[in-house]
Amino acid sequence: MTQESLQDQPSMLLVDDDEVFTQVLQKAMQKRGFLVQVAHNVAEAMSMYVDESPEYAVIDLRMPGDSGLALVRHLHQLDNQTRIVVLTGYASIATAVEAVKLGATHYLAKPADADQVLAAFERTEGDVNAPVPENALSVNRMEWEHIQRVLQEHDGNISATARSLNMHRRTLQRKLNKHPARK
Repeated sequence: MTQESLQDQPSMLLVDDDEVFTQVLQKAMQKRGFLVQVAHNVAEAMSMYVDESPEYAVIDLRMPGDSGLALVRHLHQLDNQTRIVVLTGYASIATAVEAVKLGATHYLAKPADADQVLAAFERTEGDVNAPVPENALSVNRMEWEHIQRVLQEHDGNISATARSLNMHRRTLQRKLNKHPARK
C-alpha cells in the first residue's frame, strides 16, 4: 500500500486484554479497510493517544488496571466525534449507561463479530422497535445489576462497595468474578 492509501483509511483503536481476540478482530477490521492499532490495557492505549483520538475505537470494559470506561472518557474528551463501541463479557445495565454517558456510541456483549461491531458504529439513534422483554429480570440478575450499580457509584472501589452493600469484601469479590446471571 502507498502512504496516500494508508492515510485514506479510517483509524481504529482496538483495546482488549485477550490477545487472540484482538488478533482476530484486527485482521477482520483491516480487511474491511481500517488502519488498526492494538493495545492490551487502558494505560497503553492512553499513551498512544495523548493529543488526538482515532476515528473509531473498540474497547473492552474489564481489563487489568483501569476499566475501559476511563479510556472511553479520555477518547471522548480528545474528540467527541470518535465512534466508540464498548465490548464486554460482563454486561450490566449500570455499565452500559455509564459507557454511553461517557461518550460511547454503543455497548455490545461478547462474543461479538466484526459485522456486529461495524453495525454498532453506524447506530446514531435509539431503536423505538427494540423488543421489550415480557419477563422481569431474575433475582440473581437483579442482584448482579444492583452490585454493578453500587460498584459504579463507588468508582470501582471493592471495599467501599462491600461496605455499602453490607457484605464481606471477599464475598463481593467472588460474586464479581462470576459471570453475570442470565436475564
